[in-house]
Amino acid sequence: MSTAPALDPAHTALLVMDRQPAILALFPESDSEALLGRVEKAIPEVRATGGTVAYVRVGFTEADWAAIPPPNRSFAPIAQHRLMHHADRDTAVHERLAPQDGDIIVRKIRHGGLSTTDLDRRLREHGITTLIIAGISTSGAALSAVLDAADRDNRLHVLADGVAAPDPEAHEVLLHQVLPAQAHILETAELPTLLRAG
Repeated sequence: MSTAPALDPAHTALLVMDRQPAILALFPESDSEALLGRVEKAIPEVRATGGTVAYVRVGFTEADWAAIPPPNRSFAPIAQHRLMHHADRDTAVHERLAPQDGDIIVRKIRHGGLSTTDLDRRLREHGITTLIIAGISTSGAALSAVLDAADRDNRLHVLADGVAAPDPEAHEVLLHQVLPAQAHILETAELPTLLRAG
């Protein structure tokens, strides 16, 4: 069990990041199924207590691809091969986690869900000051979100079993040595208790 403080649902958002078929396909099927299943349970818990659910998905337009310079090691190959087009079915939020009316949905074009979208403004308009990060990958979307959101003075929680990375060693180092400096680390099973205690 973590020592995370209680969550005030009225000021809390669950960030469901990169839960897209194209990204989940990078993981073994058993891992992607587990990642889907855990967040699939967390979403209604957050909604039921009055929290906000925000979806961040990766997707590119022709203009986005054209704006990616060749030195960008993460995204130049995506632009070169015209991958992850924003209108492709594989870049939509996975159907099992389908957004509902009132949820926040943004499309990003880099690792940063806050830096390349209007997500921060929209969260602040909802009075959100606490973020629960469930992002893929731990070394990309999750790390970027934690560092950026910490600089914006948010209270942060990372779902240890709701994040993953293709490199298990990097995932472990980030989850146990890097991210705890900025965020509380907790399991999805702890969410109901923390949300109701707030």
